[in-house]
Amino acid sequence: MTETAAKSGVQWSIEADGRRAVLAEVGGTLRSFSSGGVELLDGFGTDEISPGSAGQILAPWPNRIRDGQYTFEEKTYQLALTEPARHNAIHGLVNWSRWRATEHAASAVTLEYDLPAQVGYPWALTLRTRWSVSAEGLRCVQEVVNTSDANAPWGYSVHPYLSLPGVTVDNTVLQVPGKTRILADARLLPIGAVKVAGTEFDYAEPRRIGTAILDTTFGDIDFGADGLTEVVLADPDSDRKITVWADDKFKYWQVFTGDTLHGERHRRSIAVEPMTCPPDAFRSGRDLVTLAPGETWTTAWGIRA
Repeated sequence: MTETAAKSGVQWSIEADGRRAVLAEVGGTLRSFSSGGVELLDGFGTDEISPGSAGQILAPWPNRIRDGQYTFEEKTYQLALTEPARHNAIHGLVNWSRWRATEHAASAVTLEYDLPAQVGYPWALTLRTRWSVSAEGLRCVQEVVNTSDANAPWGYSVHPYLSLPGVTVDNTVLQVPGKTRILADARLLPIGAVKVAGTEFDYAEPRRIGTAILDTTFGDIDFGADGLTEVVLADPDSDRKITVWADDKFKYWQVFTGDTLHGERHRRSIAVEPMTCPPDAFRSGRDLVTLAPGETWTTAWGIRA
């Protein structure tokens, strides 16, 4: 493991079996992942700030909360509006904090962050992420402990952008095991759900993305016999593919083709985000986790190439 200073803090590099990943101190962010020397993550430079939430951990909620306001156990809370243009609170509270390494080895590193109780989210949590690489790819085990004395609402996601070298977004073959998609309003907040079978959003069987513009939450997802769910990006002209897998704690997939990003990052790669709950879950309560005082919650996801 190596450490160097950068704008995004200390950089931890882990490597094994031809796989290499780099984690950044700020946000505990996945900044780079390569296989056989080929970069598969559309990350960012050592002295850049994460663009478009690239590689970030999204917790204690993923996606958006309408007006930053929610009610939990009969008490109402107000969060800062971190997406002011849409009047939303977005992507949680840990993505710009400095994480620390508690364990490290050549092929694995564990990063930890103590989220303090604060206005809008008055619960203390300890987040612990173990990143490892092997011949099977990248594996992330996420643990959270409620260190406060009351129940806490919880949701989790990650935000990697992926691309196959030389394959454009339009030409990428996508497979998503979701039977429904969430309908969103102009503020990208949920207003309903519809089945995708036979529609332009049906990716149950692999097909090219083409000119489709996706910033879409897929639900009612299928799990394999191994208890995992997978989204696959493939090269139509070879057997190359990237698989993002997640365990049964993840009930949704968000797929984003980067159309609202600016400059060279516009529609350059595809964000594939496993989510434990849908957008605005703090308000709807849908698939929201309630962490009891002292409770430890664990999940796992990863990338195969």
